[in-house]
Amino acid sequence: MFEFKFTEEQNMLREMVRDFTNNEIKPIAARIDEEAKIPRELITKMAELGFLGISFPEEYGGGGFGEVGYCIMQEEIARGCMSTATFIGAHQSIGTNAIFNGASEEQKKKFIPPLASGEKIAAFGLTEAQAGSDSFHLKTKADLVGDEWIINGEKLWITNGGIADFISLFARTEKGISLFAVETNVPGFKAGPAEKKMGIKGSVTNPLSFENVHIPKENLIGTDGRGFIYAMKTLDAGRLGLGAACMGVSKELLELSAKYAKERVQFDHPISHFQAVQFMLAEMAVMIYNMESIVYRTAVDYDLHKDISRQSAIVKYYCSESLDKIVDFAVQIHGGMGYSHELPIERFYRDSRINRIFEGTNEIQKGIIARDIIKKNGKV
Repeated sequence: MFEFKFTEEQNMLREMVRDFTNNEIKPIAARIDEEAKIPRELITKMAELGFLGISFPEEYGGGGFGEVGYCIMQEEIARGCMSTATFIGAHQSIGTNAIFNGASEEQKKKFIPPLASGEKIAAFGLTEAQAGSDSFHLKTKADLVGDEWIINGEKLWITNGGIADFISLFARTEKGISLFAVETNVPGFKAGPAEKKMGIKGSVTNPLSFENVHIPKENLIGTDGRGFIYAMKTLDAGRLGLGAACMGVSKELLELSAKYAKERVQFDHPISHFQAVQFMLAEMAVMIYNMESIVYRTAVDYDLHKDISRQSAIVKYYCSESLDKIVDFAVQIHGGMGYSHELPIERFYRDSRINRIFEGTNEIQKGIIARDIIKKNGKV
């Protein structure tokens, strides 16, 4: 029997992040989209409030709120700006969390505090031109020469790549795929031009190149050859956080749509009186109820150190698919105004589509779910 109730501290966290989103993010969200850039001062403010390390234990400079707290924060941030939520997710949930998942205690104490505090910004370096969904077959190489690793290769579609101080880099060694901590101020590293995207424009995405990049031997994170395992465990958390962000946007869209439906008059009645509109609002509410249930149920299990691979795949798949339906309903309810740049609906519409692609396509998620079902003979 699953029972869950938010603690007083978690509710206080939600209120704090909601106030910050309303006062600091929503007023500039359209500008973030138009200028394709999150202002540095906004990042600094979030770092000062502890948002960029909210999930990590306090002993490593984090907020100590775990995955449940992280999902609360991402839910509220996304209500204002999906670009900002994506930036945080790439930095914390996958960029920094990859190191946290694989690192020794000594490495955690060295690498995590400046990332958790927001002093340094992280990115997650896995995807390549020929290794997207097929990430196991990445080509970037790391060769051990004396007391240094020498890295050569290229990465593609790296969120935060152009602003990161630190890359959690996956490269192939003689023993297999391994994880490395790479600072971006080293010779031979280069971030290419930012990609021009349909949505989440404020979240910078870049190709990266590594040409004879030298890093210390001790920057190998965890065990040589186990990097792919660290990557998959990290993506479990990333997919869960993505689901929380989708849920937050969905709640915002439902509130905006219900309010507009009561204000918009056609045929001498508010359109909220029409069954067609009522049914769209009802479907939105049903999906949000399901999203909230599976996000926080899975977050609790993650904090209990349970295997959540199947659950996080379900969260990512269901929440991203549902958001696409919800935002489409929101556009329909708002009519021409929903298609206009004047309201945030069209921005949310553009931002929504990527969620079915990154953090593993939804087709990949269905494969993960199916394999686990078969392995466990259909047991939940």
